[in-house]
Amino acid sequence: MKVAVAADHAGFPLKEGVMEELRRLGHEPLDLGTHSTEPVDYPDSARDAAEAVLGGRAERAVLICGSGAGAAVAASKFRGIRAATCHDSFSAHQAVEDDDLNVMCLGARVVGLGLARELVKIYVSARFSGAERHRRRLGKIAAIEETQAKRSAP
Repeated sequence: MKVAVAADHAGFPLKEGVMEELRRLGHEPLDLGTHSTEPVDYPDSARDAAEAVLGGRAERAVLICGSGAGAAVAASKFRGIRAATCHDSFSAHQAVEDDDLNVMCLGARVVGLGLARELVKIYVSARFSGAERHRRRLGKIAAIEETQAKRSAP
């Protein structure tokens, strides 16, 4: 699986370890930056990750900022992106299985490299269940996105 990986400056130190884990697991990471600890705004990283998934350059993404929260908020503004902060193993698989998560957000100031590697492994191994109740809920989310898009159209 091709997985986009993007980080702001706070997430940069964790990014390489996440990419190494993806390679170790046989996946192809797409490095979207950043490439240093120089300040970068997490909405820019979220945009890059969301556009990679929506544009088909990656099937999923891992987005890293200091807390994971800001990145999830920003990525979720993109229609068709389902982003969540995952700091435990249950969330890392449940969000994919039930919510068809396509962007997992990590907080580099919250999780260490060992836990991040575990979460990435769980995330890329998880598959959407396709259960009727989950498809119904995702349909409702898509309807909200559609309504909001129509409201903001000129």
